[in-house]
Amino acid sequence: MDEIPTLRLDGLTAFVTGASQGIGREIATTFAERGANVALAARGDGIEETATEIDAPERTLPVRTDVTDENSVREAIGATVDRFGGLDALLNNAGIAGPTAPIENVDREAWEKTLAVNATGPYLTCKHAVPHLRESDRASVINVSSISGKRPLPRRTPYVASKMAIVGLTRTLAFELGGDDVTVNAICPGATRGPRIDDVIEAQAEALDVEFEEAKRRMFTDDTALGSLVDAADTAETAAFLASDAARHITAQDINVDAGTAWY
Repeated sequence: MDEIPTLRLDGLTAFVTGASQGIGREIATTFAERGANVALAARGDGIEETATEIDAPERTLPVRTDVTDENSVREAIGATVDRFGGLDALLNNAGIAGPTAPIENVDREAWEKTLAVNATGPYLTCKHAVPHLRESDRASVINVSSISGKRPLPRRTPYVASKMAIVGLTRTLAFELGGDDVTVNAICPGATRGPRIDDVIEAQAEALDVEFEEAKRRMFTDDTALGSLVDAADTAETAAFLASDAARHITAQDINVDAGTAWY
């Protein structure tokens, strides 16, 4: 059987939030490997580590960005356009896990912080990226939501509410931008291997008074078709496809990458 050719993203400029670690770093490195220019946006030093890993300084721009601060977002996107001459793909990946607790034990500050990063952040990046995306010959917005944006997850109300908001943003923005040939989609990963999900599982284990592996099985793997967590690379590959010409007529969709958890 012939090898399936790798989709190329040569000449495309992407702005990736949360690019300092996890799914964001995987998306950034995948896009760079496919030939894209990549702005690495996050608050911390991890963006420099991501740039070092990519090892293509002419095609990377580490840019300190707080997605909850509108001036920070405006300046970061402006710097990206100045450096690369335009913008073709916005990847909203930055997010936080938020608290794990029954709703009556979730304080307002934790609620508002989770919504600020996970929902207001993508609104701000879209607001300031869209004028540039409209000028691209083939632009895309790819929002990283979660399978928890589609189904209940007890003791995780702030996170679930924020990720459901992203699905609504995606569907509506697709119709706002479709006339300018900008596609807008969401990826809904399942529980993804890494430190963040480990912290969530630990908190669930404590709430359920069970061991870590038991909480992992009950909350995240028992009801998957494959019986497993997913990898950050799975989401990154899906993002690269959605930004490519091969996905020209895919828009307003929320695509599950979840080892078989949800069917809607």
